[in-house]
Amino acid sequence: MKLRIVYDNEAKEGLESDWGFACLLEAEKSILFDTGASAEILSRNMHQLGLKKEDIEIIALSHEHWDHIGGLDAVLHQNVTVYVPRSFTRRTKKSIGEKAAEVVEVSGPADIVPGVHTTGELRAGAGIKEQSLVLDTKEGVGEGVVVLTGCAHPGLENILEAAKRFGELYGVIGGFHGFDNLKSLEKLKMVIPCHCTVHKEEIRRRYSEKAVWCGAGVVIEI
Repeated sequence: MKLRIVYDNEAKEGLESDWGFACLLEAEKSILFDTGASAEILSRNMHQLGLKKEDIEIIALSHEHWDHIGGLDAVLHQNVTVYVPRSFTRRTKKSIGEKAAEVVEVSGPADIVPGVHTTGELRAGAGIKEQSLVLDTKEGVGEGVVVLTGCAHPGLENILEAAKRFGELYGVIGGFHGFDNLKSLEKLKMVIPCHCTVHKEEIRRRYSEKAVWCGAGVVIEI
């Protein structure tokens, strides 16, 4: 499975950086996880990467913050299916439904396509509910799963624990927010902090052998 970061706080030369996150998965179907904050920036980055919105078959949104759903207008079309946490506001779900083929409301863990799963809605205390994706690794890379997060508002440790139902943990990619229990990442073989990760530089220093730089234009094979 190939992952392509298309929107992030950092970017390779020729692409635009901005506060937000979006990642395209090339699995059995083409899946866009989150859409960044700006439809204009997402469109320009996709154009630079040779990506067309019509080729996206599924959009999965982690949570309803602007920096993850703000770019939706750049990628919605009449043939796309959109997976959203059930806790999304009625107004947002209605707006998406007017432009997409189908809106699927996510509550518990489920399969999206073979090899791609959702943790379902997770929440820490009274915080915002958020879904993360869980990706099977291909043979030869390693047994287990890679977790893809938006902002990790429910707590990265809680998300990783929920992902274990789909297999042994291999790695994690995405926004880790304020997660600071860095020792708990020791057993993972892949750690790629992106977007809103507060301790991004410290993670890269501590796990230099497995912590990869993240930015728009980065391609990750799992």
